[in-house]
Amino acid sequence: MTDMLNEVRLMFMNDTGFQYVNGSMITMWAICGLLFYLAIKKQYEPLLLLPIAFGALLANLPTRALYDGGWTIDGMFHPTAGLYFYISQGIQLELFPPIIFLGVGALTDFGPLIANPRTLLLGGAAQLGVFATMFCAVASGMFTLGEAASIAIIGGADGPTSIFTANKLAMHLIGPIAVAAYTYMSLVPLIQPPIMKLLTTDAERKIRMKSLRKVGKLERIIFPLVVMILCIMVVPDSSALIAMLMLGNILRESGVVDRLVKSCQNEIINVTTIFLGTAVGMTMQAEIFLRSTTLVIIGMGVIAFGISTAGGVVMAKIMNRLSPRNPINPLIGSAGVSAVPMAARVSQTVGLEYDPQNYLLMHAMGPNVAGVIGTAVAAGYMISRLSGQ
Repeated sequence: MTDMLNEVRLMFMNDTGFQYVNGSMITMWAICGLLFYLAIKKQYEPLLLLPIAFGALLANLPTRALYDGGWTIDGMFHPTAGLYFYISQGIQLELFPPIIFLGVGALTDFGPLIANPRTLLLGGAAQLGVFATMFCAVASGMFTLGEAASIAIIGGADGPTSIFTANKLAMHLIGPIAVAAYTYMSLVPLIQPPIMKLLTTDAERKIRMKSLRKVGKLERIIFPLVVMILCIMVVPDSSALIAMLMLGNILRESGVVDRLVKSCQNEIINVTTIFLGTAVGMTMQAEIFLRSTTLVIIGMGVIAFGISTAGGVVMAKIMNRLSPRNPINPLIGSAGVSAVPMAARVSQTVGLEYDPQNYLLMHAMGPNVAGVIGTAVAAGYMISRLSGQ
């Protein structure tokens, strides 16, 4: 009887996954629980954080035939490759982030930036956090140049660009970088206002900007084409992101392909978001994620984000000194990060606290859109300089 029970116990252990459970795996379950809580209860960037949490949970379960297989030495495909081996190719082959940008372009109105092109400088100034954090990460001695650049892009508050850059320069850090990027994107309403208020005076927060001029259809069509040509000529490595962003936008502005625009805005971006999030989560195995460097990355991410916010606000103040006759409300400088349109809404919300009749949303969309372009260009520059190092 005892022998039979032992045999049954051994069969149970061999045929189930309980034998693989360990302390690190349980710790990751707790972290996944926290991510589920932030996504569902707190609604912190749930569209990406929820799939990431689900993928991370899968990555820390004793799954079979989910990610098995790969390429053999002779280049032939291994027939036992699992579902997420294929899905993860969307990251490794750099498909998902550009496709997300296609949807972003189709959802974004470039009109405020065209109407007030000097707000492009605010989007550029917001990249200060990206480069400052990169230098700090390198100076710490904990990261290579490629790793530091990938971490720094978190400061742009652009999840797809962070993933795109990490895949090029530090693929082993995609998990913590993606979690940090999307967490801070969701925390824009909490992180930015104290920095905005600290760097501005009461009078500056009440500045009322001139109404934006009406932008014609021809301008809206020419703008994405010109920007795409200039950006790709200057930084070819940003081509995938910039091209898809501008493709989505010109589809939107053309007014003749409503079916394509609706697909970009809905089905395409939604399906890609699910696969991108879960594939990123699948990179968060306990042995990779539970390292001291993960905490450092999360810490540096918030510093990068804070400096980027401050960079946009300070640039607006400088521009007011140089052009006092047509002042800019410095609060819109914080929207120079890439979190579209959340950062613009934060500028609007803070502005209304000091002047209930001061509507800054459309003005803030200018630097917000510029920030998307600026972060993609900064990422392309880093990739071009650091690939292969």
